[in-house]
Amino acid sequence: MELLVEQVEVWVASIPNKPGGLAAILTTLRDVGADLQFIIARRSPDRPGEGVVFVTPLQWDREMVAAAVAGFNIAQKQHCVRVLGSNQPGLAVAMTEDLAEAGINLRGISAAVIGTQFVAFGSAA
Repeated sequence: MELLVEQVEVWVASIPNKPGGLAAILTTLRDVGADLQFIIARRSPDRPGEGVVFVTPLQWDREMVAAAVAGFNIAQKQHCVRVLGSNQPGLAVAMTEDLAEAGINLRGISAAVIGTQFVAFGSAA
């Protein structure tokens, strides 16, 4: 089983917890040509009325400048890796067991299968 494992920078921003809040901030990134591979958005449990959005990757200077203007920052406390490969039954179990054996405590993981390909984004504090 051959997997491609890469460290990626995750960008994070606050968003208003209302219809259109996420669309507005993503529009800023789209307008400069960002081709996002991963987006997670959720309500902020400790800030009523606010949400938070995480995105990756931002690859070019124009994308990073637009992101900063829109309120994004690099998530300093979140170290993230992207794992890509061919999907196989039990792959997520094998991957998380390997991380546990290496002493890595995951802060979060999101994974999906698209066609025959597996992609996962995992973060450790």
